[in-house]
Amino acid sequence: MTVVVGTQWGDEGKGKLTDLLASEMQVVVRYQGGHNAGHTIVVDGETFALQLVPSGVLYPHTVPVIGNGVVVDPVVLLEEVDMLSAKGIDCSRLLISGNAHLIMPYHQELDRVTERYLGKNSLGTTKRGIGPAYADKAARVGLRVQDILDAKIFREKLDIVLKEKNAVLAKVYNRLPLDADEIASKYLDEYAPRVAPMIADTVSFVHDALEVGQNVLLEGAQATFLDLDQGTYPFVTSSNPCAGGASTGTGIGPKLIDKVIGIAKAYVTRVGSGPFPTELHDELGDELVDRGHEYGVNTKRRRRTGWFDAVLLRQAARVNSLTEVALTKLDILDTFDTLKVCVAYEADGKRYDYVPYHQSVFHAVKPVYEELPGWKCDLSGITNVSELPGKARDYVQFLEAQIGVPIDLVGVGPGRNQFLRMQGGA
Repeated sequence: MTVVVGTQWGDEGKGKLTDLLASEMQVVVRYQGGHNAGHTIVVDGETFALQLVPSGVLYPHTVPVIGNGVVVDPVVLLEEVDMLSAKGIDCSRLLISGNAHLIMPYHQELDRVTERYLGKNSLGTTKRGIGPAYADKAARVGLRVQDILDAKIFREKLDIVLKEKNAVLAKVYNRLPLDADEIASKYLDEYAPRVAPMIADTVSFVHDALEVGQNVLLEGAQATFLDLDQGTYPFVTSSNPCAGGASTGTGIGPKLIDKVIGIAKAYVTRVGSGPFPTELHDELGDELVDRGHEYGVNTKRRRRTGWFDAVLLRQAARVNSLTEVALTKLDILDTFDTLKVCVAYEADGKRYDYVPYHQSVFHAVKPVYEELPGWKCDLSGITNVSELPGKARDYVQFLEAQIGVPIDLVGVGPGRNQFLRMQGGA
């Protein structure tokens, strides 16, 4: 069993790599997050932007599974299924854990008003109800996907929680109350008939697949430094994208995991608020945005960009037990004369080779850079690692030495097959 995890602040190219690996998998499971993170995959010139459905859906031999650690907006799910079906993709294989939690209209409303209320201290959420849904899960008042199979249970739970939510919306945020009858009608009459055939005991399904020797891939959304526990709190997501979250989000114990593949861009991006030591605020940052098309798949927000940060990757290698790294978007650096790599941080005269645990220190660190020459040629047409220019290979080897984990795959373009397989690492 293989886990694919982002090692930076998201948008590293997990969808593309998962799609590549899915050709050898019988089951692909999404283990956390919601529709606040998108995967973009280019197949034969056609772009697929997936938010909830696992990337493996594009292969007819693969069963895509939405695990119990995911929060599901049925509106988005069904729109995505319809989009894929219209493009000739069979979604009848899709399974959803009955223990996954539902995103409800009050979650989205609370997300919007809370971010406005925080003002300059906002967390930069996508306002899609992800955080409030996970908060209700932790508070044990959430509605789960399986609840739409029992109208009586669904309505009882909805009435209890909506009474409290409406009181908060009205008294704290001066918003109109939401109507329970309208919500119940949408979820039970409109969504349930279409979602019900997908609901399954996914824990048993995945275990059964493993017991007969099938290959299983676990994919997360977001990334290591957006992890609720290991990330740059509070500027994080509300779940655990780290490899440990793959076990809790699927019901598959860690002893069954064979490989943990970390995905990293050849530079770094971040969306929303939070610290970013190597961030560029100049024309070089703009060039990375333009060349890398660094805008959110779902939100269309411009991403913040910066030089590669080896300190982050060392930390990610530790907390995820990475066995290898796939480096994406190397081709975006084709035009740069000089490339910088952050090899350490400095703050108050002290050097840090790993991410400092205290947020006040991390917010104040300055990057320590080493410079490497650029290769100044187009990598996008390369199909074999032997064609990789010497300076591009030197860059990859330098990163590998810095992070201490083999870089086995290097991406040189957006297409499904634009990955170079390094021979025994870089």
